[in-house]
Amino acid sequence: MHQQAGSPPDLRKYAWLSIATALVTMLLKSGAWAITGSMGLLADAAESLVNLVAAVAALVAVTIAAMPADENHHFGHSKAEYFSAALEGILVVVAAGSIIYLAVDRLLNPRPLDSLGLGLALSIVSAVFNGVVGQVLIRVGRRHRSVALRADGTHLMADVYTSVGVVIGLALVWATGWEWLDPVVAILVGVHILVAGYRLISESTGGLMDASLSPEDNARIQEILDAHTEKGRIEFHSVRTRESAARQFMEMHMLVPGDWTVRRGHDVMEDLIDRINEEFPAMRVTGHLEPISDPRSYEDMHL
Repeated sequence: MHQQAGSPPDLRKYAWLSIATALVTMLLKSGAWAITGSMGLLADAAESLVNLVAAVAALVAVTIAAMPADENHHFGHSKAEYFSAALEGILVVVAAGSIIYLAVDRLLNPRPLDSLGLGLALSIVSAVFNGVVGQVLIRVGRRHRSVALRADGTHLMADVYTSVGVVIGLALVWATGWEWLDPVVAILVGVHILVAGYRLISESTGGLMDASLSPEDNARIQEILDAHTEKGRIEFHSVRTRESAARQFMEMHMLVPGDWTVRRGHDVMEDLIDRINEEFPAMRVTGHLEPISDPRSYEDMHL
């Protein structure tokens, strides 16, 4: 028996918002770097370029993920979002490595900075813009279980932290004249971005490997099954779950008395699936009925 969750929402407008944000912030930060010659601002501008590439990848991913199931993809296309998140994680790591490399070179070969006041102002404006849009993407991504939008929002927030670090570093350079602080701050920011990239890659890999739902969600599902269990009469085993971006999947075997009619077993199963979908509306449940007294019903308990 199957219960099909509804079609995923169209999230493309949020991906377009991310693309527009990346374009604006890239122009602002590039201008700030051109004015000041700051290594930290160059690193910040480079990450905005990565943001643009990642935002385009997210747009492609959510567009594909929204496509319905077809003859070649019976479970839909939602896993496309994991490819976007993985690509974004890889881009974040590459950007962080480049930032650290260039910052070390600047630390060994220092040079004076110009027009720091204007450069700081442009960087602050871009950080505020990124922060607002990043929070919107994370909130929408969590609400609709979109891995691509969550990854994009997380990337934008990492960019905000980059900008904050750069601004603090440049403000200290402006106040103290210690120009070596500029590349040091860039290195610290690069390390922070590396961690964010690793987390994105780890999450996307787990989704592609059919990772189970969270321990909290699995525990709640078990509580629902326990509430419907009647020892020796209605029992469950071979319960499995997996997550595919905005969609969730669950399989279970339901053991019932062998003298029940097909209609009676079907009605009990459907009522249970309705109860599960009340708390997990994105869940597609597949249930298999088995007679509780048949030894063959227990051969697949290891699942």
